[in-house]
Amino acid sequence: MSAPTDAMVLAAGLGTRMKPITDTKPKPLVEVGGKALVDHVLDKLAEAGVAHAVVNVHHHADQMEAHLSKRSTPRITVSDERGALLDSGGGVVKALPQLEGDAIFVLNSDTFWLDGASSNLKRMGTLWDPERMDALLLVAALTSSVGFDGAGDFSLSTDGRLRRRPERQVTPFAYAGVGIMSRASFEGAPQGPFSLNRLWNAAIDKDRLFGLRLDGVWLHVGTPQAIVEAEEAIALSAA
Repeated sequence: MSAPTDAMVLAAGLGTRMKPITDTKPKPLVEVGGKALVDHVLDKLAEAGVAHAVVNVHHHADQMEAHLSKRSTPRITVSDERGALLDSGGGVVKALPQLEGDAIFVLNSDTFWLDGASSNLKRMGTLWDPERMDALLLVAALTSSVGFDGAGDFSLSTDGRLRRRPERQVTPFAYAGVGIMSRASFEGAPQGPFSLNRLWNAAIDKDRLFGLRLDGVWLHVGTPQAIVEAEEAIALSAA
């Protein structure tokens, strides 16, 4: 099975939890460890051999376009959502004509992790199996995450399949903001705004949503305080 060569980076959100920083800049350009969040993501894609990334823009779109124009690897194409926010699923649907391959990486522009012994993106590419999967999500154990205080999103079975967290329960894993999705899983998807959760739930119903446990440390950078916690974790890992 061949790993995806193209990626969709979701960067059009308003970043409301990161206010007041995001009053004057988009969240993907917030710096952590001396580097913009979106560059952490794009650098990992380049290291994993991804040749082309589509990045959608909306909030402070001019700043995003100016920043992205300075990069050469991976090759960047902008998907303009200035007119209307399309949410995660709608953003990918709009960008699909610009993306090549039967499967693509889909990443949040503010997801951030420290790899363990090997690249998590390369591990995902090796595990990807379109015969069994509509989507493969990177999930982080709550016990090895920084800055995340939720109850988790999924349980992970021994065969790699994901199940949603039941109401009023805690599950061991949170979605780490990275997935591989088949192009076929978007067939019949609506135009306009919708969440990728809609497609993941459909994949669960068919036993075709899989997960891979992140090797390393996931840094959930959702608030200004989380920047401090993330930078402390980076410093500790480098010590």
